[in-house]
Amino acid sequence: MRGALGGTVHTTESGRPERVLLTGWFSFRDGEATAGDVLALHRVQEVLRRARIPHDVVWSPGFLPDARHLDDVRPGDYSHLVFVCGPLHGPQVEELHRRFAHCVRIAVGTSVIDPEEAAVTGFHRVLARDAPGSEPSEDLAARAPAVPARPVVGVILTHGQQEYGPRRRHEQVADRVTRWLAGKDCARLELETRLDTRDWHLSATPAQLQSVLARLDLVVTDRLHGLVLALRVGTPVLAVDPVLGGAKVAAQARACDWPALLTAGQLDARRLDRWWHWCLTSGRVAARQVREAFREDRAPDGADRLVEVLSSRAGAG
Repeated sequence: MRGALGGTVHTTESGRPERVLLTGWFSFRDGEATAGDVLALHRVQEVLRRARIPHDVVWSPGFLPDARHLDDVRPGDYSHLVFVCGPLHGPQVEELHRRFAHCVRIAVGTSVIDPEEAAVTGFHRVLARDAPGSEPSEDLAARAPAVPARPVVGVILTHGQQEYGPRRRHEQVADRVTRWLAGKDCARLELETRLDTRDWHLSATPAQLQSVLARLDLVVTDRLHGLVLALRVGTPVLAVDPVLGGAKVAAQARACDWPALLTAGQLDARRLDRWWHWCLTSGRVAARQVREAFREDRAPDGADRLVEVLSSRAGAG
């Protein structure tokens, strides 16, 4: 078989491809992997598996260092090259045409900006999702295989609190916690308790922040109010006190009778994993119980005692 633009293509006796190489912007050394691109890839893989067409995927070494990369493959091992999703333009796509000149080259689920660009004309077939003069088609990501939901985790860390002087371990705690979180299969959402009426990235009112916290599965924090505000809406918290020996975060966890607490000197993967599992199981019920206790005003707080002090002779002293 010969491709539309020339070059010998290896197929089986039935005329099916010998082996397909799946590429995209997620394959280039300096490319990036977006959620949409990867879901589009999963859709293509699902269809090829169903059709029993053998295929490999190449990834950017910056995204998956241990996976198969473009530099690792031998072009002669493939009969077809398929480029999945993204725009068709630029020298990186053109280089694919040169390196895999013997393959049948197909683009699927892509955007065509300039139909005359070499990156576009180098393909034998372009199954575009949008192109000048043609009706758009549904993006491949829309019909990608469904996957189970992952925990949604709010992360609230502070790098300040200079008042603790040499007892501060904030940088070490943030580094260890974020490296550990990077290895968890979860959706991470970085949050701030700081309010700002001018910066759209931040909440402007406590109600806005609480609305986010209430929709999370878990909060990981080394801030006192990260702990309290999450429990206030019934979301379990994995709390870390970043001060050597423990300080206000540990004290507040005790005041709230909340057990999922680690100190700066206890941070290791085993303990973090243990409380992670507890928070996502038994901790859900425990957090709701703390929320109800807050609402029922079971114990007096400083504001209650303030009224007593203001009403006493001592308050006038």
